[in-house]
Amino acid sequence: MPLSEQEQRALDEMERSLYQNDADFVSTVNPHRGKPNYRMMVVGVLVAVAGIIALLTGVIIQQPLIGVLGFVVMFVGVLLFVSPSRAIGSVEDAAAPAASSSRSGKRGPSFMDTINDRWDRRQDGRG
Repeated sequence: MPLSEQEQRALDEMERSLYQNDADFVSTVNPHRGKPNYRMMVVGVLVAVAGIIALLTGVIIQQPLIGVLGFVVMFVGVLLFVSPSRAIGSVEDAAAPAASSSRSGKRGPSFMDTINDRWDRRQDGRG
C-alpha cells in the first residue's frame, strides 16, 4: 500500500531531520550514500564467473580441491559485487542536501520539534 503525499512528505522531513541532528546514527545505518561503484561491481562479477568456471572444472575433472577453491573465489566475487566501496561518500555528504534544502525554505520549527512539543503536551495532560 503506497504512502499518501502527506505521509511521504512527513517521512522525508523526518529523514532530513535525522541526517541533520544525528550524524552518529546515520553513519551506523547508512555509512555510504551515493552512486554505486560500478568498477567494483564489474570486478566482482568477473571474479564470481571465474569462480564458477573453476568450480565446474573441479567437478568435471573430479578434483575436490579445485572445486572448493572455485567456490571460495566465487564467494569472494559475490562479496565484491554486493559490498559498498570504502571511498563512496561520507556522513557530511549525506547531510549536505538536507541542510541546504532546509536553509532555503522558511525558518520555523522543524517537524521533529513540532512532534516533540505535541508529545510533551500530551504527557502534561494539556493535549
